[in-house]
This record gives sequence, C-alpha cells and structure tokens, in this order.
Amino acid sequence: MNGNSSRAAAHGEGGGGAGHLVKMANDIGNFFRAEPQREDAIAGIANHIAQFWTKRMRAKLNSHLKQDGDSALDELPREAVRRLAVHEVAPQKELAGGDAG
Repeated sequence: MNGNSSRAAAHGEGGGGAGHLVKMANDIGNFFRAEPQREDAIAGIANHIAQFWTKRMRAKLNSHLKQDGDSALDELPREAVRRLAVHEVAPQKELAGGDAG
C-alpha cells in the first residue's frame, strides 16, 4: 500500500468516514458560496450543519479535524465549523427576520 492509499484509508474515504463528512461540508459551502456577503454564507453553513447534522456527525468531523487538520475543508465551511466548535449554535428556524416564538 503506497502513502496515498494509506492516507485515504486513514481519512475514511469511500467508507462513509470523516472524509465523507469533509466532502459534505465542502458541498454545503459551495451552495452557500453564492451569498453576496461572506458572513451570511458562513452563518448559512453553520446553521445548516447545526440543524441537519447529528451530534455524532459533528463530533466525528471535529475529531478528524483535530487529528488531521482542516486543510481539506474549503475556507467558508472551515470557518463555519470553527464557529460551531467554539460554541454550540442552536439551529435557527429562519436565517433572517421573523419572531423566535
């Protein structure tokens, strides 16, 4: 097994592991990249992950990032994941406006 193959295996690529979660986060980032304001894109990514990912998925991604670094994450999802890790963000029902009750 060459170095690239063992690195791919360590990242869980192809098996639904942490590599798959990184790809999913990048895909979410690509969707929100269309937001005209960077902060809105980051908030949208963070909100999506907080709302639709399980606690286990978030923990697995964070563990992977602590162990292997976050260089595989694109800039916007990287910032969103950092913000989520710093303080758990409760999912919002709406991104902007509306009553919280």
